[in-house]
Amino acid sequence: MVDDAFEDAAEEHAAEAEDAAQDEVLKLLAENAALKEQALRYAADAENTKRRAERDANDARAYAIQKFARDLLDAADSLARAVEHSPKDSADASVNNMVMGVEMTEKSLQSAFERNGLKRIAPEKGAKFDPNLHQAMMEQPVDDVAPGSVVQVMQAGYELLGRLVRPAMVVVTPKATAAQAAAMQAAETKAYAASEADAGASVDRKA
Repeated sequence: MVDDAFEDAAEEHAAEAEDAAQDEVLKLLAENAALKEQALRYAADAENTKRRAERDANDARAYAIQKFARDLLDAADSLARAVEHSPKDSADASVNNMVMGVEMTEKSLQSAFERNGLKRIAPEKGAKFDPNLHQAMMEQPVDDVAPGSVVQVMQAGYELLGRLVRPAMVVVTPKATAAQAAAMQAAETKAYAASEADAGASVDRKA
């Protein structure tokens, strides 16, 4: 009887010890998970802080360059006008040399702009007007240019690292009226249907 009682007590004690050990393991696992989550949170906060610092530094550099670049735009405009209105193939060699020097200076300045992320905005004739990059100074109807498109660049614009420094000042064609837009859509639909019909006839002939 004593031995049975002793064995029962020992088993009960062992069960309690095992339960206590399991509770301790679960507690340690929970603490480990909490510490791991905390460490990940601290790492994420540190990475976000680093990114914010880098972004702020880039913004500061971009602002400084932007201000400097804006101060140079007048010089770039003057050089561009000088190149545009300079005499071509003059009989005077000194004049030709001066024109060549101005052209080389203008190209050198534009190359310096591009190396530092300052991009010239000068849309070609017929390019679609983009209000994010262009500023319409006037409207001019032109037969060979679609409505709402650029006709002429009055002054080139510039953007720095994707940020607009100055919009391009342009002349644009008036936007199409509702009737004109409907007529253009109808013409495009007709042209598409005709091309589909030609394609189908070509397949039939091959068959």
